[in-house]
Amino acid sequence: MRYAVCVTFKIVPEHWNIFVDLVKRNAKTSKVLEKDCLQFDVCTNKMYPYEVFLYEIYASPEAFNAHLRSSHFRDFDAEASMMIADKQVKTYFLVD
Repeated sequence: MRYAVCVTFKIVPEHWNIFVDLVKRNAKTSKVLEKDCLQFDVCTNKMYPYEVFLYEIYASPEAFNAHLRSSHFRDFDAEASMMIADKQVKTYFLVD
């Protein structure tokens, strides 16, 4: 059962460039190392300054939980946490 994870970050402006680099690296590493990470898109829009939207698809909720336990995610989370002004996470099951 495929599982979608949507995350919206509001980033502290002075950390914008560093955060974007970190999150892009986390997405790329997740796609390479996690066979059940099926998609991981990092999105921005000039209409929403300092906002990053992630769209992630995993093979299952368990695959997402494995992502959260991965060393590359834990490293990203520790390094990026002080750059984040707000974070919202929503999860969904894909309709077949």
